[in-house]
Amino acid sequence: MTTKLATGPYSFMRRQACDIISSGMSHPPDLAPGLRRIIHIDMDAFYASVEQRDDPALRGVPIAVGGAGARGVVAAASYEARKFGVHSAMPSVTARRKCPELVFVPPRFDVYRAVSQQIRAIFARYTLLIQPLSLDEAYLDVTARCVDLGSATAIAKEIKVSIRVETGLTASAGVSYNKFLAKLASDYCKPDGLFVITPQMGPAFVAELPVGKFHGVGPVTAAKMNKLGIHTGLDLRGQTQAFLTTQFGKAGDYFYHLARAEDDRSVVADQRRKSLGAETTFAHDLAWEEVAPALEPVFAKLWAAYSRHDLTARTVTVKIKYANFRQITRSRSCAEAIASRAMIEQVSLDLLQPHFPPSRGVRLLGVTLSNFDTTTVAENRQISLALR
Repeated sequence: MTTKLATGPYSFMRRQACDIISSGMSHPPDLAPGLRRIIHIDMDAFYASVEQRDDPALRGVPIAVGGAGARGVVAAASYEARKFGVHSAMPSVTARRKCPELVFVPPRFDVYRAVSQQIRAIFARYTLLIQPLSLDEAYLDVTARCVDLGSATAIAKEIKVSIRVETGLTASAGVSYNKFLAKLASDYCKPDGLFVITPQMGPAFVAELPVGKFHGVGPVTAAKMNKLGIHTGLDLRGQTQAFLTTQFGKAGDYFYHLARAEDDRSVVADQRRKSLGAETTFAHDLAWEEVAPALEPVFAKLWAAYSRHDLTARTVTVKIKYANFRQITRSRSCAEAIASRAMIEQVSLDLLQPHFPPSRGVRLLGVTLSNFDTTTVAENRQISLALR
């Protein structure tokens, strides 16, 4: 298990926790009785690790999962590639420039989904409260656990071992008393790490954290905070609740509590589906007469999934991503439920036509259905059907 050390006035607590857990103690430290016990599991370089597992020739090699073409994008990068600064969502041409030896591997989403199901079956041995965030990460609430191993930390250790034995992959785990800290903890000792943030450590841990690392703080919000002199959790904690809500609206109240290591969000296992979408990236700029044929695979895959899950949506959204990576979305809600593929196609093309011919190249088009009838929605997460 790898341990990453940090510097700073409170780092001794974090080093001690990582060192104790990494020492292989049979009864590692855990949270005090009466608190929620939240585990965040995050697979290490998931797509890339699956490819390296299945092809021994790729092990130890810097690889990127994604398209190698001029308009390709990195979906995932191995740790060997990350040393060169390659990361997900990076244009493939940039990734190759940073790492000339980079090996591109086409994605196999069916395989990743199958492995993800294996991993979720492991989670289900310990709790019914599982909230998947994507194929490679999830929250688990083990406060009322199915298996008594003595502590949440012991459960996290056993889950990690089971994942390694049954899938040949490694995962990092974070354990804490709320979701915000559990997610931070899982990232702290990557890869193959396990880290616990106790209530005694929480406020100090957050105090050192750059605001850009806070859940819900994107680049624009982080830049605004920096202009206000707010660079760390400690700076954020020094602001009044009234000031933060004035500056950031309802999110200000959320930031106020996060700065104090407080997060009352529950692990939700029955969250309703919000959207169903498919998209595809193009190798060349499209003329308007090429759009409908180019979107044929998108419409086919979207309609198949929509029909299979017996959904009833009323809103169609199209996405255009330009060659400079700027993107726009346009939506239309229908008075009646969408009942045919032809209806999806018609609304999508009506929304897209005003934006053709574009003033710049188009690299991606996507179509999403949403605004579902809640009486027919039974599944529990957003689905994106990416076409590669």
